[in-house]
Amino acid sequence: MHTFRVALAQMNATVGDLEGNSARIVRYVEQARALGADLVAFPELSLTGYPPEDLLLKPSFIQSNVEAMKRVVEASQGIAVVVGFVDADSDIHNAAAVGYDGRLVDVYRKIYLPTYSVFDEERYFGRGDSCPVFTIGGAGVGVNICEDIWYAVGPTEVQRSAGAYLIVNISASPYGIGKREQRERMLSTRATDNELFVAYVNLVGGQDELVFDGGSVVFDPQGGLVARARQFEEELLVADLEVDSVFRSRLHEPRARTEVTSLVNDVAPPREVFVSGRKERGSLPPLPERHSAALEPLEEVYRALVLGTRDYVVKNGLERVIVGLSGGIDSSLTACIAVDALGKENVLGVLMPSRYTSEASVADSRELGRNLGIQLWEIPLEPAHEAYLEMLEPSLERVESTVVEENLQARIRGNILMAISNRFGWLLLTTGNKSEYSVGYATLYGDMAGGFAVIKDVPKTLVYELSRWRNAGGTPPEVIPQSIFQKPPSAELKPDQKDEDTLPPYSLLDPILKAYVEEDRSYLEIVGMGFEPEVVKQVINMVDRSEYKRRQSPPGVKITPRAFGRDRRLPIVNRYRQF
Repeated sequence: MHTFRVALAQMNATVGDLEGNSARIVRYVEQARALGADLVAFPELSLTGYPPEDLLLKPSFIQSNVEAMKRVVEASQGIAVVVGFVDADSDIHNAAAVGYDGRLVDVYRKIYLPTYSVFDEERYFGRGDSCPVFTIGGAGVGVNICEDIWYAVGPTEVQRSAGAYLIVNISASPYGIGKREQRERMLSTRATDNELFVAYVNLVGGQDELVFDGGSVVFDPQGGLVARARQFEEELLVADLEVDSVFRSRLHEPRARTEVTSLVNDVAPPREVFVSGRKERGSLPPLPERHSAALEPLEEVYRALVLGTRDYVVKNGLERVIVGLSGGIDSSLTACIAVDALGKENVLGVLMPSRYTSEASVADSRELGRNLGIQLWEIPLEPAHEAYLEMLEPSLERVESTVVEENLQARIRGNILMAISNRFGWLLLTTGNKSEYSVGYATLYGDMAGGFAVIKDVPKTLVYELSRWRNAGGTPPEVIPQSIFQKPPSAELKPDQKDEDTLPPYSLLDPILKAYVEEDRSYLEIVGMGFEPEVVKQVINMVDRSEYKRRQSPPGVKITPRAFGRDRRLPIVNRYRQF
């Protein structure tokens, strides 16, 4: 049997860190070579980090990335290396360099350039125009990039028709709830339909609003899972593939002899590139231990939030963060994520009680701080609040008991937190959730002030689920006091205030928001789902009126199929109405 050993280097790249990324890649090349791998592959644009956005408009950046690619290729002694970089001729391309024995053998250029959701690749890249099949270690290997493999009729099928037994797809696929299952179903289908092995290597790590979850996988020609890498961690995944089995089964399958002409017309022509012949070697070193179990849904989301927060802080050269604690569930979950991401010694909790803050909220915040082991500061709001009211009284007449007074308190808190941030250089984490951001239940320059919105894409009902999960399985467990789960949500900006004074219950609000914000369902469609017409009108109006607020909010981790920010883009000035 012809055993082909493939290594997938699931790495955490940093956008723009060409030197750091290339050094990381070379270290993985050395590990893969020591394990006897025939080929080691790295994620899409692993040299530049993904997405590099308008760095791609800087010629100096493009040239530096090419030089970094050459340094990686020089390290390819005795092993084939597939690394994502930006190729350049008269245009630039999202590309994969294939190196072997210290020389650049060839370059594959991505053919399908996504322009949906968070992707904007046609803004920058030209489309590739050929589908090479590389003979590596005596086996036919097709290399393609991310979106290319999502098409049933695409580069994968062209490369299979031209003799590929293995497809290596290098990817930068951002995390989203349910995305791993969808991705693995597709990859399994591609392997089965094309009767070949599929090795898929994904990026891992946080980049601004995006989190890449890794989860690199290898599937066999029957669609069976051969190996899966951990999610949200760096890993070198190595698998042995019996590539002769593909040749034998294809002797009974005529499709590869008849389809190639029509595929070339639809996609791009194939070409054959020789890299290396079959090696005569003894026994291979043992494979590293595998941890292939997929995460449960709540743990998956929680770990995405932790990784996204950690990488945003660390990759920006920061160490410590600040969380304003209110005694509510949102700030409690944010504090837990911060501690799990950065360590308790790097998290400061700040409690800022006002005349409307209940004793229970003060006690809950103190208990949370003790349970997490974080430093906790208490700064009373009242002196500044009273001074503001007195100062504004002549100009605004009655200030008390109005929205003005409520927002004043939130903005004073924002000023206090930002003063601490300015003084010590610590990053302020905001604590608003997706439900609040959706309907504008947040104060500009108040509770929206800060550098990173950890749970910005987490609906309120999911906030509770994640908090219960963290209490049950975290280290230490049961850090969020049970009383926080039991009391009704409140901003505590006026006497006896509750969120439901202004909003529908979250159990009702969140499914309406999912339908309108994430699925673009119309007013009539949402009413047809069984919701009261007046409630639907209220929610839609609140969402539409709040676009200007969301445009000024900090970035936050994307976990849903449609997040605010670079994902869902609507005009602020907009007169379209559905009723």
